[in-house]
Order: sequence, then structure tokens, then C-alpha cells
Amino acid sequence: MKVTALWRHPMKAHGRETLDEVTLVAGASMPFDRTWAVAHDNSKAKAGEWAACRNFTRAAAMPQLQAITATLDEAAQTLTLRHPDRPDLTFNPDRDIADFLDWVAPLCPPDRAQPQNILRIGERGFTDSPIASVSLMNMASHAAVEAAANATLDTARWRGNVWFDGAPAWSEFGFVGKTLRLGAATVRVDAPYQRCKSIMANTDTGQRDHDLLQTLRSFGHQNFGVGFTVLDGGKIRIGDQLELV
Repeated sequence: MKVTALWRHPMKAHGRETLDEVTLVAGASMPFDRTWAVAHDNSKAKAGEWAACRNFTRAAAMPQLQAITATLDEAAQTLTLRHPDRPDLTFNPDRDIADFLDWVAPLCPPDRAQPQNILRIGERGFTDSPIASVSLMNMASHAAVEAAANATLDTARWRGNVWFDGAPAWSEFGFVGKTLRLGAATVRVDAPYQRCKSIMANTDTGQRDHDLLQTLRSFGHQNFGVGFTVLDGGKIRIGDQLELV
């Protein structure tokens, strides 16, 4: 099994970017993955504290968000967001909140809770789980979903961190509770990810085009990908091996 792609999502549900390598840290999520999240006007979330995804704007309710891509300048702490229906925006998520809210407003259905603030968390990200996890996705499972849906699907729909190839479809569920060596890091797989409506949206257009929840149910579950905890940190690169310890 080998790593085929690395992704991070600096602002939860608002853009994605590819990486060639990343250094994982023990007990933390992927560096700068979901470091920021957009709290809506019904949110109970607080800066610096993990909160459940229902407190944030996300593609399950606002599918246009799926078409956002991102580039983070770590040194300058600026984030550039791009969307096919909006001009590019470069801003500091800690300071330029009003600029972002103006930019994202046209992408948000008016009958949904509206974006109100950007929150930042510390050494971990605003992952969907209370555990500071990193997600692991199987290319063979993605291919199985494509075949069942009779469609070509961008892997970005799944908003995963680490993609790998070289194992049968759905075999990643058998990794739960086991330890893996991933590049120079050692990780423990904790649980599968149950999916929501966000995966229905096309990542080029932001329009819902496939009922992938129903497609997943045809396999007897509503899961895609698994989450892992980093036990021993280390660098991972595209092409690195992934193996059970």
C-alpha cells in the first residue's frame, strides 16, 4: 500500500489544497487542517475549543461551498479562496472576517443559518470528531463508489487527508483498532466516518448531482474513510508506504 495524495482543508468546509509532504505530530490532527471554522448565527462554538460540526457552516446545507479551493500561506497567515462564481479572495482569517463574510454570502442559501464569525482552534483542527484525528481514504473504495454510481467522481468530495492505493475496496474498515506505519509516522486507526449530504455536491460546480448517500447504503453502510490518531509523529510523502505493524 502506498500514499497517493495528501490534502488539507485550512478552513473547515471552505476550500482544499494538495500537499506533496506533511509532518504529522503526535496527538494532533494534520497541521493547518481545519484550523479555522465558520460559525453561523445559531452557533454555540467558542474560539480555541472543539465543537461539533452543527455549529459551523458546511456543504451539507450549503453545497456551493464544495466548489471552493484554497491556498494557505503559512508564513503570512493568509488564505486565498477561489470559487467559479466569485472573485479570488486573499485574507487573514483572524483579522479580515468582514471581508470573508462579504465574499461567502452569495454562496449561502438565505433559508439557512448564516455565517457570522471565523473561529480558530489551537494545536488540533475542528475535525468532525472530538478526537484530534487525520482521515485515511482508500482509492479502491472510491472506485467502487464510482462504479456503483455509474459516474466519474472527484476524490475531493470526500474531504480526506491521506489517500492510499494497493488494497481492496473497503479493507480500510478492517484497520480499525490496528496500528499502521505511515511514512515515518505511526498511527492508530480509530473509527470509520459516517457521511452526510456534503458528498452529493460536485466539487467543480457546487451543485448536487449524485445521491452518494444512497450509493453508500447499497454497500450496506453509510461510511467512507477512517480516522486515525497519530501515535508517533513523522514526515509522510506521496509514494510512502503504508503497512500494518
